[in-house]
Amino acid sequence: MALEALPTIRPQRTFREPQPATDVSAALRKSILGQDDAIKTVAPYVELSMAGLAPEGRPAGVFLLLGPTGTGKTRTVEALAQALHGSDRHLLRIDCGEFQLDHEVAKIIGAPPGYLGHRETHPMLSQQKVNAVTSESSPLSLILFDEIEKAAPSFTRILLGVLDRATLKLGDNTSVNFENSLIFLTSNLGARGMMAELAGGFGFPAGEARPARERQSRLKRIAMNEVRRRFSPEFVNRIDEVVTYRALDRKALEGILEIQLTLLRNHIRSRLGPASFELELSSRARKLLLTAGTSPEYGARELKRAMHRLLMQPLARQIGRKAIPAASTVVVDACARRTELEFKAVKKAA
Repeated sequence: MALEALPTIRPQRTFREPQPATDVSAALRKSILGQDDAIKTVAPYVELSMAGLAPEGRPAGVFLLLGPTGTGKTRTVEALAQALHGSDRHLLRIDCGEFQLDHEVAKIIGAPPGYLGHRETHPMLSQQKVNAVTSESSPLSLILFDEIEKAAPSFTRILLGVLDRATLKLGDNTSVNFENSLIFLTSNLGARGMMAELAGGFGFPAGEARPARERQSRLKRIAMNEVRRRFSPEFVNRIDEVVTYRALDRKALEGILEIQLTLLRNHIRSRLGPASFELELSSRARKLLLTAGTSPEYGARELKRAMHRLLMQPLARQIGRKAIPAASTVVVDACARRTELEFKAVKKAA
């Protein structure tokens, strides 16, 4: 006699006090530069959830983030985690490149009872893991599916239930609830066409004829055409908002560099303590870092690597040789050939 499947028991929704107001937009603008559309789109959903008015029976928000690499898609989710939970690592990130084959999708939900390896296969999306990325300051969990276009079709079919009903059925017949989650899907679909549209206008303006609003509308159409070719209408219709990230201009890149330099200064103070020093970069040094760390193809993705190679490693050698006195100021400039940085420690006057 066949046993009837046990019904799925949904957790009873209880009254929850509204969370203290947080200026999410202001917090995001400190870390996300040149992408005001993304901030204006995401922040209201956070505020709606914090007020206790998010819709019942579905996620608090589902976002598809499109655009060229290095424009801040993943960084937006990390900045939101920092604003809500105090750490940019306080999110559940799924690399969709690990699920390019259909059989690999079992890692998401776990193998059902009776299958080989059932006890050894732990689902990557469990209620425990979702709850682990909440905090005392916010009950919202942030779930990031990175590069969703790389996942097998069976992966997106599994996600349909998550995006529509905020529920994922696992292999052991238990369920994961995503009603108090913000779900982000990032994708580079359409990035090549978008870069072709922007050719000549990255970083340094090249006399673009179209108004900014019209240009952004064209970029969104290019990206959405690729999305509709790749995903089913059922999947696309379950997305609340599609955000198209624009290529970063020079002002945004300079701002991102300044943020990274501020983080480096804070790192020096916290790690070296009484032996710490101040750091000042000339305009030529900044220009060298921007030239080495940014490009039309990769945006600001290479900036951290350029800073590590050109700035942090030489600083470490100077510190190792005890060439930087405590409480001094290290003035950084570009060398005559503009290929390396030069360092000069200036001792503060007593």
